[in-house]
Amino acid sequence: MNLRHTLSKTKVLCSVVAITSTRQFSSSTVSALNICIIAGSTRTSGPPRPILSQRVTSFVKSSLENRGTTHEISIIEARQNLPLLERPHFSYATSQCPKQLQEMHKTLSNADAYIAITPEYNHSPCPGLMNIMNHFGSSTFGFKPSGIVSYSAGQWGGTRAANNLRPFLSELGCLPVSAMAHIPKAAEVLDENGNVINDEDLEQWNSYIDRMISQLEWWGDAAKIHKENVDPLKKSPTFRSNPSQRNAPS
Repeated sequence: MNLRHTLSKTKVLCSVVAITSTRQFSSSTVSALNICIIAGSTRTSGPPRPILSQRVTSFVKSSLENRGTTHEISIIEARQNLPLLERPHFSYATSQCPKQLQEMHKTLSNADAYIAITPEYNHSPCPGLMNIMNHFGSSTFGFKPSGIVSYSAGQWGGTRAANNLRPFLSELGCLPVSAMAHIPKAAEVLDENGNVINDEDLEQWNSYIDRMISQLEWWGDAAKIHKENVDPLKKSPTFRSNPSQRNAPS
Protein backbone atom coordinates (compact mmCIF):
# COMPACT_ATOMS: atom_id res chain seq x y z
CA MET A 1 0.00 0.00 0.00
CA ASN A 2 1.57 3.32 -1.08
CA LEU A 3 1.67 6.52 0.96
CA ARG A 4 -0.90 8.31 -1.22
CA HIS A 5 -3.46 5.53 -0.73
CA THR A 6 -2.83 5.49 3.02
CA LEU A 7 -3.35 9.25 3.32
CA SER A 8 -6.53 9.07 1.23
CA LYS A 9 -7.95 6.30 3.44
CA THR A 10 -7.06 8.30 6.55
CA LYS A 11 -8.98 11.32 5.25
CA VAL A 12 -12.07 9.18 4.65
CA LEU A 13 -11.92 7.75 8.18
CA CYS A 14 -11.50 11.22 9.67
CA SER A 15 -14.54 12.40 7.72
CA VAL A 16 -16.63 9.51 9.06
CA VAL A 17 -15.56 10.28 12.63
CA ALA A 18 -16.37 13.97 12.16
CA ILE A 19 -19.84 13.19 10.80
CA THR A 20 -20.54 10.77 13.65
CA SER A 21 -19.39 13.18 16.34
CA THR A 22 -21.57 16.03 15.02
CA ARG A 23 -24.70 13.95 14.52
CA GLN A 24 -27.85 15.68 15.74
CA PHE A 25 -30.39 13.41 17.39
CA SER A 26 -34.04 14.18 16.68
CA SER A 27 -35.10 13.86 20.31
CA SER A 28 -33.58 13.60 23.76
CA THR A 29 -36.64 11.86 25.20
CA VAL A 30 -38.36 8.54 24.56
CA SER A 31 -42.02 7.86 23.97
CA ALA A 32 -44.30 7.04 26.89
CA LEU A 33 -44.03 3.40 27.91
CA ASN A 34 -46.14 1.01 29.91
CA ILE A 35 -43.76 -0.07 32.68
CA CYS A 36 -44.66 -2.81 35.14
CA ILE A 37 -42.92 -2.90 38.52
CA ILE A 38 -42.83 -6.39 40.04
CA ALA A 39 -42.15 -6.20 43.78
CA GLY A 40 -41.13 -9.62 45.02
CA SER A 41 -41.26 -9.36 48.80
CA THR A 42 -44.16 -11.04 50.59
CA ARG A 43 -43.51 -9.48 53.99
CA THR A 44 -46.41 -7.66 55.63
CA SER A 45 -45.10 -7.41 59.20
CA GLY A 46 -41.98 -7.72 61.33
CA PRO A 47 -39.78 -8.54 63.06
CA PRO A 48 -37.32 -7.61 61.76
CA ARG A 49 -38.49 -4.09 61.10
CA PRO A 50 -38.91 -1.98 59.13
CA ILE A 51 -40.45 -3.55 56.03
CA LEU A 52 -38.32 -2.28 53.16
CA SER A 53 -40.19 -3.43 50.06
CA GLN A 54 -42.75 -0.63 50.13
CA ARG A 55 -40.03 1.99 50.58
CA VAL A 56 -38.02 0.74 47.64
CA THR A 57 -41.09 0.31 45.42
CA SER A 58 -42.22 3.87 46.16
CA PHE A 59 -38.73 5.17 45.39
CA VAL A 60 -38.65 3.38 42.03
CA LYS A 61 -42.16 4.57 41.14
CA SER A 62 -41.40 8.21 41.96
CA SER A 63 -38.15 7.99 39.99
CA LEU A 64 -40.13 6.88 36.94
CA GLU A 65 -42.68 9.65 37.46
CA ASN A 66 -39.94 12.29 37.55
CA ARG A 67 -38.43 11.33 34.20
CA GLY A 68 -40.17 14.01 32.14
CA THR A 69 -42.06 11.38 30.15
CA THR A 70 -45.54 10.34 31.24
CA HIS A 71 -45.12 6.60 31.57
CA GLU A 72 -48.04 4.36 32.48
CA ILE A 73 -46.89 2.58 35.63
CA SER A 74 -48.42 -0.58 37.07
CA ILE A 75 -47.31 -2.46 40.17
CA ILE A 76 -47.64 -6.17 40.90
CA GLU A 77 -46.74 -7.17 44.45
CA ALA A 78 -46.04 -10.65 45.75
CA ARG A 79 -48.01 -9.56 48.83
CA GLN A 80 -51.16 -9.97 46.70
CA ASN A 81 -51.09 -13.60 47.85
CA LEU A 82 -50.78 -15.35 44.52
CA PRO A 83 -50.91 -19.09 45.35
CA LEU A 84 -47.73 -21.13 45.23
CA LEU A 85 -47.20 -22.22 41.63
CA GLU A 86 -49.13 -25.37 40.78
CA ARG A 87 -50.29 -24.64 37.24
CA PRO A 88 -48.92 -21.81 35.10
CA HIS A 89 -51.25 -19.43 33.32
CA PHE A 90 -50.67 -20.95 29.89
CA SER A 91 -51.78 -24.42 31.04
CA TYR A 92 -55.36 -23.28 31.58
CA ALA A 93 -58.12 -23.02 29.02
CA THR A 94 -59.19 -19.38 28.84
CA SER A 95 -62.58 -20.07 30.41
CA GLN A 96 -61.00 -21.98 33.32
CA CYS A 97 -58.15 -19.64 34.23
CA PRO A 98 -58.47 -18.07 37.72
CA LYS A 99 -59.46 -14.41 37.60
CA GLN A 100 -56.38 -13.30 39.53
CA LEU A 101 -54.10 -14.93 36.96
CA GLN A 102 -56.08 -13.45 34.06
CA GLU A 103 -55.77 -9.94 35.47
CA MET A 104 -52.09 -10.35 36.21
CA HIS A 105 -51.45 -11.74 32.74
CA LYS A 106 -53.19 -8.76 31.16
CA THR A 107 -51.05 -6.33 33.16
CA LEU A 108 -47.82 -8.14 32.30
CA SER A 109 -48.70 -8.60 28.63
CA ASN A 110 -49.55 -4.94 28.15
CA ALA A 111 -46.22 -3.80 29.59
CA ASP A 112 -43.42 -2.54 27.35
CA ALA A 113 -40.78 -3.05 30.04
CA TYR A 114 -40.37 -4.45 33.55
CA ILE A 115 -38.56 -3.53 36.73
CA ALA A 116 -38.00 -6.45 39.10
CA ILE A 117 -37.46 -5.51 42.75
CA THR A 118 -35.98 -8.10 45.09
CA PRO A 119 -34.39 -8.49 48.50
CA GLU A 120 -31.71 -11.16 48.89
CA TYR A 121 -32.50 -14.56 50.38
CA ASN A 122 -29.45 -16.86 50.67
CA HIS A 123 -27.65 -15.12 47.79
CA SER A 124 -30.78 -15.55 45.65
CA PRO A 125 -33.81 -13.52 44.50
CA CYS A 126 -36.79 -13.76 46.82
CA PRO A 127 -39.20 -16.66 46.21
CA GLY A 128 -42.21 -14.36 45.92
CA LEU A 129 -40.78 -12.70 42.81
CA MET A 130 -39.92 -16.03 41.21
CA ASN A 131 -43.40 -17.36 42.01
CA ILE A 132 -45.09 -14.47 40.20
CA MET A 133 -42.96 -14.68 37.08
CA ASN A 134 -42.94 -18.48 36.89
CA HIS A 135 -46.72 -18.42 36.50
CA PHE A 136 -46.18 -17.03 32.99
CA GLY A 137 -44.08 -17.95 29.99
CA SER A 138 -41.87 -16.10 27.57
CA SER A 139 -44.80 -15.26 25.30
CA THR A 140 -45.81 -12.85 28.08
CA PHE A 141 -42.38 -11.33 28.78
CA GLY A 142 -40.49 -11.86 25.53
CA PHE A 143 -38.90 -9.19 23.33
CA LYS A 144 -39.02 -6.56 26.08
CA PRO A 145 -36.33 -5.19 28.39
CA SER A 146 -36.16 -5.41 32.16
CA GLY A 147 -34.34 -3.60 34.93
CA ILE A 148 -33.25 -4.94 38.31
CA VAL A 149 -33.43 -3.20 41.67
CA SER A 150 -32.17 -5.06 44.73
CA TYR A 151 -31.93 -4.00 48.36
CA SER A 152 -30.97 -5.23 51.79
CA ALA A 153 -30.86 -4.23 55.43
CA GLY A 154 -27.12 -4.94 55.34
CA GLN A 155 -24.17 -3.57 53.44
CA TRP A 156 -24.32 -5.48 50.15
CA GLY A 157 -27.62 -4.21 48.76
CA GLY A 158 -28.72 -7.58 47.39
CA THR A 159 -26.07 -7.61 44.66
CA ARG A 160 -25.75 -11.41 44.63
CA ALA A 161 -29.51 -11.82 44.28
CA ALA A 162 -29.51 -9.31 41.44
CA ASN A 163 -26.77 -11.15 39.57
CA ASN A 164 -28.59 -14.46 39.99
CA LEU A 165 -31.77 -12.86 38.66
CA ARG A 166 -30.19 -11.90 35.33
CA PRO A 167 -30.18 -15.37 33.67
CA PHE A 168 -33.74 -15.98 34.88
CA LEU A 169 -35.00 -12.79 33.22
CA SER A 170 -33.02 -13.59 30.08
CA GLU A 171 -34.62 -17.03 29.86
CA LEU A 172 -38.07 -15.42 30.03
CA GLY A 173 -37.09 -13.16 27.15
CA CYS A 174 -37.19 -9.83 29.01
CA LEU A 175 -33.49 -9.13 28.71
CA PRO A 176 -32.06 -7.17 31.66
CA VAL A 177 -30.24 -3.93 30.90
CA SER A 178 -26.64 -3.78 32.07
CA ALA A 179 -27.14 -1.09 34.73
CA MET A 180 -28.68 -2.28 37.99
CA ALA A 181 -29.58 -0.43 41.18
CA HIS A 182 -28.57 -1.84 44.57
CA ILE A 183 -29.67 -0.20 47.82
CA PRO A 184 -27.67 -1.28 50.90
CA LYS A 185 -28.94 -0.41 54.39
CA ALA A 186 -32.20 0.61 52.76
CA ALA A 187 -33.82 1.63 56.05
CA GLU A 188 -31.13 4.29 56.44
CA VAL A 189 -31.45 5.48 52.83
CA LEU A 190 -35.23 5.69 52.34
CA ASP A 191 -38.03 6.80 54.66
CA GLU A 192 -41.50 5.22 54.92
CA ASN A 193 -42.65 7.07 51.79
CA GLY A 194 -39.67 6.08 49.68
CA ASN A 195 -37.93 9.46 49.90
CA VAL A 196 -34.16 9.71 50.28
CA ILE A 197 -33.57 10.58 53.94
CA ASN A 198 -30.32 12.51 53.62
CA ASP A 199 -30.72 15.53 51.33
CA GLU A 200 -26.99 15.53 50.68
CA ASP A 201 -27.32 12.10 49.07
CA LEU A 202 -30.43 12.90 47.01
CA GLU A 203 -28.68 13.83 43.77
CA GLN A 204 -26.40 10.82 43.96
CA TRP A 205 -29.25 8.34 44.47
CA ASN A 206 -31.37 9.94 41.74
CA SER A 207 -28.47 9.80 39.30
CA TYR A 208 -27.76 6.20 40.27
CA ILE A 209 -31.24 4.84 39.58
CA ASP A 210 -31.73 7.11 36.55
CA ARG A 211 -28.87 5.31 34.82
CA MET A 212 -30.79 2.03 34.95
CA ILE A 213 -34.08 3.70 34.00
CA SER A 214 -32.46 5.50 31.04
CA GLN A 215 -31.25 2.20 29.62
CA LEU A 216 -34.64 0.61 30.24
CA GLU A 217 -36.43 3.48 28.46
CA TRP A 218 -34.07 3.34 25.48
CA TRP A 219 -34.47 -0.39 24.94
CA GLY A 220 -38.19 -0.31 25.70
CA ASP A 221 -38.77 2.44 23.17
CA ALA A 222 -36.62 0.69 20.56
CA ALA A 223 -38.40 -2.65 21.02
CA LYS A 224 -41.82 -1.00 20.92
CA ILE A 225 -41.05 0.79 17.65
CA HIS A 226 -39.46 -2.26 16.02
CA LYS A 227 -42.38 -4.54 16.91
CA GLU A 228 -44.67 -2.20 15.00
CA ASN A 229 -42.73 -3.10 11.84
CA VAL A 230 -41.52 -6.65 12.51
CA ASP A 231 -43.50 -9.40 14.23
CA PRO A 232 -41.01 -11.07 16.61
CA LEU A 233 -43.12 -14.22 16.93
CA LYS A 234 -43.06 -14.85 13.19
CA LYS A 235 -39.44 -16.01 13.30
CA SER A 236 -39.48 -17.21 16.92
CA PRO A 237 -42.93 -18.67 17.68
CA THR A 238 -43.97 -20.04 21.05
CA PHE A 239 -45.23 -23.55 21.70
CA ARG A 240 -49.01 -23.47 21.75
CA SER A 241 -50.11 -26.94 20.63
CA ASN A 242 -49.56 -28.74 23.91
CA PRO A 243 -50.05 -27.13 27.36
CA SER A 244 -47.54 -29.52 28.89
CA GLN A 245 -44.80 -28.01 26.76
CA ARG A 246 -42.83 -25.11 28.13
CA ASN A 247 -44.20 -21.78 26.91
CA ALA A 248 -40.96 -20.71 25.27
CA PRO A 249 -39.60 -19.92 21.80
CA SER A 250 -39.38 -23.06 19.69
